[in-house]
Amino acid sequence: MSTPLRLRHELKYFIRNSQYEVLKRLLSAVLSPDPHADENNEYHIRSLYFDSIFDRALYEKVAGVYRRDKYRIRIYNLSDAVIRMECKSKYNNYISKRSAPISRLVSEQIIAKDPTGLENTSSGLLRDVFRELRLSLLRPVVIVDYVREAYIHPAEEIRITFDKQLRTGLNAIDIYNKELPTIPVFSDDMMIMEVKFNRTLPPYISDILSLGAGWSTRSAISKYTLCRQYEGKNF
Repeated sequence: MSTPLRLRHELKYFIRNSQYEVLKRLLSAVLSPDPHADENNEYHIRSLYFDSIFDRALYEKVAGVYRRDKYRIRIYNLSDAVIRMECKSKYNNYISKRSAPISRLVSEQIIAKDPTGLENTSSGLLRDVFRELRLSLLRPVVIVDYVREAYIHPAEEIRITFDKQLRTGLNAIDIYNKELPTIPVFSDDMMIMEVKFNRTLPPYISDILSLGAGWSTRSAISKYTLCRQYEGKNF
């Protein structure tokens, strides 16, 4: 029997450093820092995103398709100690994420667009990757880099993150290259705040976000789309 999808809310905002400073001060008083972060409550995320031969994920995002998937391989702090294959699914106003740990060898196999053996894995996610490699000609398209600062709370599994220094690797796919040239997507004064929770956001958290975010409005932000905007595509 398949596991039911775990759907969560995800709210995204563009904010500036001045707003971040206010939000950080207020949120750190009521939420806990991410236990996996460093002494500054930060860690580096690098994701290698995949898309079909016809860029289905890209154009479905731009078109606002109700139900869509994005596949990616993700590492942390430019290390191959922890490697995850992920599929992030969007269902209108809800998200769901499936994740499976993989070895560097398997990651390099997937990057090479080689589906051999993936159909026999016990992971439903990797079997889906096998299918997409075969049927949609899934292939790696862009590296997305950023620094994340995260705050959490067990109530409703609240997770509020500030994603800074968003950079794109353009057409590079060498996810393990620590010297990979990347370019900034927007100015140093801009970052992305993401708010994730299960069913409802406690009023005191909503009040803090309203106070700190000020004029910012919720946006349909996609780091993947932002990092592919330099390819000269019409979207």
